[in-house]
Amino acid sequence: MDIVTGSTGCIGNVLVRELVKSGRTVKSLIRSSSNTLCLKDCITETIKGDILDLESLIKAFRNADTVYHLASEISIMPGFNKYLWDINVSGTKNVIKACFECKVKKLVYTSSIHAIKEPHEGIIIDETMPFDPESPRGIYDKSKALASIEVLRAAQEGLHTVIVCPTAVIGPYDFRISYLGQLFIDYCNRKLNIIIDGAYDFVDVRDVASGHILASKNGKNGNYYILSGHRLTLDNLMTILEEITGIAQPKYKLPLWLAKITAAIMPAYYKLSNTKPRFTPYSLNTIHSNSYISHDKAEKELGYKPRPVEVSIKDTIEWFKINKLINK
Repeated sequence: MDIVTGSTGCIGNVLVRELVKSGRTVKSLIRSSSNTLCLKDCITETIKGDILDLESLIKAFRNADTVYHLASEISIMPGFNKYLWDINVSGTKNVIKACFECKVKKLVYTSSIHAIKEPHEGIIIDETMPFDPESPRGIYDKSKALASIEVLRAAQEGLHTVIVCPTAVIGPYDFRISYLGQLFIDYCNRKLNIIIDGAYDFVDVRDVASGHILASKNGKNGNYYILSGHRLTLDNLMTILEEITGIAQPKYKLPLWLAKITAAIMPAYYKLSNTKPRFTPYSLNTIHSNSYISHDKAEKELGYKPRPVEVSIKDTIEWFKINKLINK
């Protein structure tokens, strides 16, 4: 039996689908406040629990073979976020304790590429890079790095653990509308009028879900694997979107100096307006960071192979159309 925490998230609901499809018995750990709409067409049992409640985890993990721990909080806002820290760090510690208590055979933890120490431009990011709990990039990166180190420590203490580190995830089944999903929606609804220079690595959520399962089957204890896809500049991304949709890409490009000023003042606007953050110093830094990322280890040891990025983008847009998030 498999347990999935964070099963209503972007990756989580797709992982549940893939596990069910492969014939596994799956239980989705659900908080009482969770919106389970994304799981309505999945043949999966739900069990109430919260990663901040150790006793609920112990109850949920009884008789589990594998726990996939995806529950996480993401933020691109500056400053300390106690709730994020509690979920990402304390929650992961609780999951580890419950796995030991229930004698779970294997823990697969979903970390992030942002948890790994970023080398200088020109050096390819791979699994030889350590996790960086002192990352200068923000609280999310630090929390995921520290949680990953806790999982590695658990491996040394006798729990079979494997960590996966996805890059920027795109794809269908984006029920919560991710940052990138919103960008695609805005583009197709002709609301994206200006872009900036930058680049990053994009990976299909279905490949990330498959990578989790491959990590469970083939991953080496105490190892971590980067689940990356394909590096695209934002110009490349706009060109692909134009080719797929027939909608002309934005003509205007925001100069970097102006982008930095705008990003610096936007967090105050998001707080005052209580709107979802989209453009902050963190997001600007991400698309100007080192995005040359290798998934060679995952390919060789797990059998991981990401699909063409054009297919991912096309399928994402089609899913948004089916769900009436894109105007015809």
